[in-house]
Amino acid sequence: MSSEPTGPQSPPVTMEARTCWLLVLVLALVSSSSTGQYVGLSPNQCMVPAKDRVDCAYPNVTPEQCNNRGCCFDSSIPGVPWCFKPLQEAECTF
Repeated sequence: MSSEPTGPQSPPVTMEARTCWLLVLVLALVSSSSTGQYVGLSPNQCMVPAKDRVDCAYPNVTPEQCNNRGCCFDSSIPGVPWCFKPLQEAECTF
């Protein structure tokens, strides 16, 4: 008789594979939790008074499409652009 197991064996999981799957999971969670935020923009950059908004897109643009253009989206004020250019942040000089 042999002392070897007779059932199917799963290959050993390497540390690299575990790390890869963990990274995929973290990225998926981060991307799903960032919905509704301005990618690459600070919150202050989108605080543009309604009268100063400069249109940044086309009619019926979605918030996601607007954001992908690097612009801010706010549909809470009728009669002004909802997709508009962000404020430029001042650079610090020393």
